[in-house]
Amino acid sequence: MNRGYYTAAQAMLNQQRILDAISNNVSNINTAGYRKDEIVLNTFQEQLFLVNKRTETSGMSYQTYVDISKTNLEQSGFEYSDSPFDVAMYGNMYFNVSYGKENGRVFQTRNGQWGLDNEGYLWLDGAGRVQGENGDIYIGSDDFTIDERGVIRNENQEIIDTLLLTYIPPDADVHKEGDNLFLYEGDPVEIPADEEFAVIQKAYEKSNVDPIKEMTQAMEAHRMYEAASRILRGFDSINQQAVKIAEL
Repeated sequence: MNRGYYTAAQAMLNQQRILDAISNNVSNINTAGYRKDEIVLNTFQEQLFLVNKRTETSGMSYQTYVDISKTNLEQSGFEYSDSPFDVAMYGNMYFNVSYGKENGRVFQTRNGQWGLDNEGYLWLDGAGRVQGENGDIYIGSDDFTIDERGVIRNENQEIIDTLLLTYIPPDADVHKEGDNLFLYEGDPVEIPADEEFAVIQKAYEKSNVDPIKEMTQAMEAHRMYEAASRILRGFDSINQQAVKIAEL
């Protein structure tokens, strides 16, 4: 009886975490470069329960629990504009930005809606300066171009710098900072020889959140939550009846 009670409660917690992740995804549907979060459920069987200081084998018991929250790195579509500060990336390469005012750590991002800070450096609002192979990138004006390899040139076609790009495998685990900054926590990986990528100026990458899919998953999670809630109330009612019978 208690096993079923805790299983139903665990199911409610699982679905609540899924709903929380979906809610955060939907709220960032218009955030450039946003990567949606997905809750990964795992299963286990042959649980061991401690009963009155002794170990009892529960037999074949299947239960789900939240294993990890994983960031989906799937490529999204582009939105084109007339701004030279909008920059998109095709492929599994990521831009680098410094995060923090002083001695900030360098994070990866797909958010290409940039601008200039007060000193004329290329800047990602809410994060920090965009990084080139030589560090912070000084632009000074809006008269510049970026080619598909990330080479930045001024109005005289003189090379300013080249965007610092980082390859992250599409199935990698990343730590998310805020809504669209990432930190690859695995071992450094060289760019595969067959990896195709291109920097696209006057465009930015949209979030990879599919509103229809998220809504469908939200309805399914809500139904599962309600079902687990009804089961939990049922077990609670049975427990109450058992207590009354025991008192007779």
